[in-house]
Amino acid sequence: VQPVESGGGLVQAGGSLRLSCAVSGFTLDEYTIAWFRQAPGKGYEGVSYITTSESSTYYIDSVKGRFTISSDNAANTVYLQMSSLKPEDTADYYCAAGGYKLENPTYDYWGQGTQVTVSS
Repeated sequence: VQPVESGGGLVQAGGSLRLSCAVSGFTLDEYTIAWFRQAPGKGYEGVSYITTSESSTYYIDSVKGRFTISSDNAANTVYLQMSSLKPEDTADYYCAAGGYKLENPTYDYWGQGTQVTVSS
């Protein structure tokens, strides 16, 4: 079971990026999928999660209204559409599967991360 992220890059403030998390070894309706991020010199921060079996999503306040999490069950892929990006969104973004909400220690499966850099 290995999530694989893609889609990071360098973008100017106000711009957009779409991150992808392709999963294998299970179907999306079996697990909650979450996005975490780690800014330089800081700890992990949960950003958003989706539980497709319950049709539920959640966002932290700082990204609400700017980020959208979605899933494509046929492609077994979760997306994080990020708009109106701010320099403070700069971080390594990780996709994780198999945990509970945004409780980091509960997640068993992690991707390798993708870097997002937002320039001012």
